[in-house]
Amino acid sequence: MIKAEFKRSRGKLTGFSVTGHSGYSSSGSDIVCASVSSAVMLACNLATDIFKLDADVKVEGECISLNQRGGSDGVIKGLFEHLKALEEEYPENINVTVSEV
Repeated sequence: MIKAEFKRSRGKLTGFSVTGHSGYSSSGSDIVCASVSSAVMLACNLATDIFKLDADVKVEGECISLNQRGGSDGVIKGLFEHLKALEEEYPENINVTVSEV
């Protein structure tokens, strides 16, 4: 299962981490994993390369995370909404949570 954990502070989303594999299908044909991977990479690239937000992206093994300091949380909100929609359609394969920090 893919686990996506979002962090919220003072009402704003400040970061996320995504780990795991969906297990929906075999490697190379797993549409859930491909959807999540593509969305996460887009969010990271938008935050750092396009909008030049003050954010750190880390890739450690099977985990990718982004932590943002200040600025708009629009990119993270967009990813959150996208992953929540995937969770509704594939509840056995992805779990999205939010924790207060």
